[in-house]
Parts: sequence; C-alpha cells; structure tokens
Amino acid sequence: MSRFLSPRLERLEPYVPGEQPQNMEEFIKLNTNENPYPPSPAVLDALTREEAARLRLYPDTQANEVRRAAADLYGIDPEGVVCGNGSDEVLSLAFQAFCLGASARFADITYGFYKVWADLYGVKKHIVPLKEDFSLDPADYYDAGETCFIANPNAPTGLALPRAALEQVLRRNPASVVVVDEAYVDFGAESCVPLTKTCDNLLVVQTLSKSRCLAGARLGLGIASPALAADLQRVRGSFHPYNLNRLSILAGAAALRDRPYFEKCTARVVATREKTRAALLALGCTVPQSRANFLFVRVPGIPGGEFCRRLRKLGILVRWFDAPRIDGYVRVTVGTEEQMEHFTAVTTAMVKEAAL
Repeated sequence: MSRFLSPRLERLEPYVPGEQPQNMEEFIKLNTNENPYPPSPAVLDALTREEAARLRLYPDTQANEVRRAAADLYGIDPEGVVCGNGSDEVLSLAFQAFCLGASARFADITYGFYKVWADLYGVKKHIVPLKEDFSLDPADYYDAGETCFIANPNAPTGLALPRAALEQVLRRNPASVVVVDEAYVDFGAESCVPLTKTCDNLLVVQTLSKSRCLAGARLGLGIASPALAADLQRVRGSFHPYNLNRLSILAGAAALRDRPYFEKCTARVVATREKTRAALLALGCTVPQSRANFLFVRVPGIPGGEFCRRLRKLGILVRWFDAPRIDGYVRVTVGTEEQMEHFTAVTTAMVKEAAL
C-alpha cells in the first residue's frame, strides 16, 4: 500500500475470486461455477476473421444487438435492458445508482461482492442473517426503506425462493429498489423478469457466464422498467460507455438467440447435479437442494478446509469459504458427468477412510 491511497480505502478488502490455475490440464476445475460445455456453435460462427478485423473500430456503446436479442427472448422493451461487463458491472452500477449516500440490505451468507461494493462506495450495510437452514426469509426484506440485494438462487448455498415470494418483497417496498441477482436462475429457479413489466422498483441482473457458457466474454444484463434502466445507463455512460467489446457483443447476441442449445446444455448440467447430489446424500453428506450449477456440500467427518485441500492434492479444485456458519462446507461446481463421477468416487473413498 502506498502513501497516496485514499484513507477511506485503506481498510477495503477486495473480492477474492476462485483460483485460476495457469496449467488447466493439471486439475478438474470445479471451483468457479463455469459451464463445463463450450458456447453455442452459433457463437463460434459469429466470431469470424472479418469481425476480428473490425476490432480497430470502437464497439456500439449501447450493445444494441444484445439488447434486442434479450428483449426478443423475454418479450420486453429493449429500452429496459442494460448491458454490463459481466453481471458484476451491472451490480456495481446499481450500488452507485441507488445506494450512494444511503444503505443496502443483503444476507450474511450470499455473494461476497455485495459487501465489497458497499465498502468501496461508502454505502451503509444492513446485513440480515439467513435462517438456520440457510434459507432466506422474505419478511426480513419487507418495508426495508433501503435498496435490497437478493441473490436467487443464492450463492454459495444454491437455495432459491419462488417468484411469488419475491413479488411480495417488491410490493412491500414500493419506495425502494429491489435487486434480484439471477446469475444461476436458468438451472431450475423462477425468473423475476416477467415482474419488471409491473414493478417499477425491480432490477433483475443476469449473466451469460453460466448457462450460456460465456464466462470469458464478460457479459451481463440488467433488466428493469425503461425508467429504472435509464438510471443505470446514466451511471454507465458517466463511467464506462465502451464497456463491451465488439466480439463479446456478437457472442452474447448469438448465444441469446440459440435457445435450443441453451436448453440442452442447462438440462445436462441439471441432470448431472441431481445425480451427484443423490450420490453424496447416500454417503451421508449434507447437501441443500440446489437450483444452481453447483452444490454446497458438507462431508461427514472431514472439515471443509481439509476436504478442499485434500481434493486439490488429487487434482480437483473446489471452493471453500473460511467464514462463520459455512466453514464446514465446500462449493462444488457441476462439471461434466465424467468429472462428477470422479469427484464422487474420490469423496466416497475419503468418507470411508474417515469412518475407520
């Protein structure tokens, strides 16, 4: 830390992403919730040499091709779609647009970046504990009087609320924005996008990193009423107007339009998730019902950190959070069926050894 850093930022703790090994071939990578399958063939077709040659030109600042593709997919107004450099940028814009000089409410166990953004922007935090079973009580967000951030499905637990429960949160906060972070919604939860047509205080945030296999493209969506979306566009245009590159715009639009591939891919992930969960439950593991592309796992007789370290030595990366209430668990991304069968076999051997 230099002597020039703003004193307000001296205690800022940056978000720590999952490990990204330099030699990917050494590991089965189940630690960052990437999709194990390649992007749609339509994406590969869109990224031509001719389009690469156009990288000398600035991209469309509005990413209109992506906005139109998302609007067609969901039956909404393109003016209600905001594109970000990953869903993280959209969430960051929301903190700036709706929380500066005020406060934000979110769960104690949820996406760790919420706390970082609140600290970065000097936003007061109102952290609400999840229930003992890690479920979120919607009533904790009624009449909040502040911007609410709800990850649905939640991370790292994978638990999800039905749309009706979130609609009640929206109805009970007519004067506050409610941000529903749907990074994992396509793996089995109900999206709140339809509610943006009737709830002018709702911002739905989605990503193309998970269900559309584009983590490396960095493309996220904010979906809201046109007026609320315009607020985000105002902040984005004041900070990072050229936030998406030309190739990501092409890839994102192609991925959103190829619904058959998307449905096939997500169905494969869900089937593998359920098969793996059943096998882990049979071993005596604790595994909440996930609606995401990962499982939250506690292995009997093996502390979470130790389990993570032992797996790494065997060439399997998972995510462990050294935090109260959840340090006994690891988060395991759903890989291919073959990868998950190997993970299950290794875990089985560890559980049997721990029981001796």
